[in-house]
Amino acid sequence: MSTQEQQANIGKVLSFLREWDRGDMRVRGRMLSTFVTQNTGKTFYELELEFAQVASLFLARLTTWMKLTYMLGTFLGLQLKALGIFLSASCHDQYLMNFLEDGGVLTLLDILSHSQSKDDDKAGAIKLLLTVSKAGRKYKEIICESHGVKVIGECLSTSNRDETKEAASVLLESLSHGNPRYQDQVYKYLITCMTCSSPKSLQLILHTLCIIQRKMKTAHYSIVEPLLNTLRSLHLEVQDEAIKLILDLKHYDVKAVLLTGLVALLRPIKEKEHQHQISKDSEMTEMTGSFPVLVQQAAAAKTIRLLAEEDQELSRELLSLGVIQHLLHTMGNREHPDGQIQASLTLEYFVVSFPVVEDQVQRVMGSALFAEFKNKADTVYMNINETEAEMLLTNQINMSQVLNGNKSDS
Repeated sequence: MSTQEQQANIGKVLSFLREWDRGDMRVRGRMLSTFVTQNTGKTFYELELEFAQVASLFLARLTTWMKLTYMLGTFLGLQLKALGIFLSASCHDQYLMNFLEDGGVLTLLDILSHSQSKDDDKAGAIKLLLTVSKAGRKYKEIICESHGVKVIGECLSTSNRDETKEAASVLLESLSHGNPRYQDQVYKYLITCMTCSSPKSLQLILHTLCIIQRKMKTAHYSIVEPLLNTLRSLHLEVQDEAIKLILDLKHYDVKAVLLTGLVALLRPIKEKEHQHQISKDSEMTEMTGSFPVLVQQAAAAKTIRLLAEEDQELSRELLSLGVIQHLLHTMGNREHPDGQIQASLTLEYFVVSFPVVEDQVQRVMGSALFAEFKNKADTVYMNINETEAEMLLTNQINMSQVLNGNKSDS
């Protein structure tokens, strides 16, 4: 570009900035719309040519305008798109540093926190924060130091649109990657988010936790209880993500607590009965009338099967925890056929894998029911009568004693 052309371009840019400074909201909105249309996809070098090397002056004006007006929401979508042009320009971080120095990250987080922000604008703010996060560790740390993990986590939990939730989960995953100083903070905050009521949010939280957990050397014990509670979800996609995470956690130090918790879920107790401590002889009263708890019971039986099938040593641990007695109890729970099916299929695995289990289960079931169970484990529940159900519910089989006895004999 010749000196004359440069001078002409500088004059054009200065005229643009003067018009911007003098203009009202409508004028700036029109100018910004034109800017977005003409400059989307341009590189840092192209933007510098366009703005005669004073593009950062316009970026500063744009950031300040957004900071002052984002609560109105009038031109926020355009402002976010324009900022995206600067922050995405090539791999040059000059614009990024200018944006951060002008408080851009804090403004984006404020947009996410503002109750009146539109979902489209929240999605735009998350997109810009992701661009910042991808620029490197120091940028991730700036977002986290600005309480970004909490703000983004709340957006994931409470947003009305699935696209915004998905973007928030991707951003949290990005903040955990290559950010050792704050990885644990992201991980622990996601654990607290597992109590949220949105199935889509919960699915994404569990999925993101699974990804982060695989990068960590330890698991936090606070993950166990809320994770087991997610098995109450009536949404299969939530259960699938929860089960994946449980299968991963068997490699961590929370394994014993997790296995104990899963086995306990096979024998739920009614809250009222628990509170009033109903008498000893009412084993039948341990049945629960809460459908989510029955769903959780079935999911626990399925998860135990998947864990046992992967690891015979883990199967032995489950046997020592009384899993057989609890599976038989679940088989007798005629309130929820899916629980009976899952318990039967899991029990089938243990019967096939451990001859000593087969002997004990046959004694509890009796020859006729056991023959039906061996023939078709997934449909035997349809043939369980009231007497057999009570027998299964009240069974006192103790595999620990049997297993210990076998060790002594050997």
